[in-house]
Amino acid sequence: MDIKRHDQTPRMSRIVEHGDTIYLCGQTCKDATQDIQGQTATTLEKIEELLATVGSDKTRILSVTIYLNSIGHFDKMNEVWDAWVPQGHQPARACLEARMARPELLIEMTVIAAK
Repeated sequence: MDIKRHDQTPRMSRIVEHGDTIYLCGQTCKDATQDIQGQTATTLEKIEELLATVGSDKTRILSVTIYLNSIGHFDKMNEVWDAWVPQGHQPARACLEARMARPELLIEMTVIAAK
């Protein structure tokens, strides 16, 4: 099976396709000045945009790992998440607290999806 790597840098690829499986690198918000709900919403927008570039969408997400800089953001993040995920298409999911690469980032998500 071929492996296709998209938007490569010397460090990583933003998207990797292996067969009918799509892997997204960690996605963060478009605007780090926003609160957790704003950062969550724009992170999810980026995920949708990336999936669309390789012929997938949010109904095809298999697994998501969500990293929060504080687990105290869990409930507010879930308000946005629950409104975004289509009923009947909820992926496997893990959520944990982690230190972010930049202090202003409140959330990061990694995604595995089907084509």
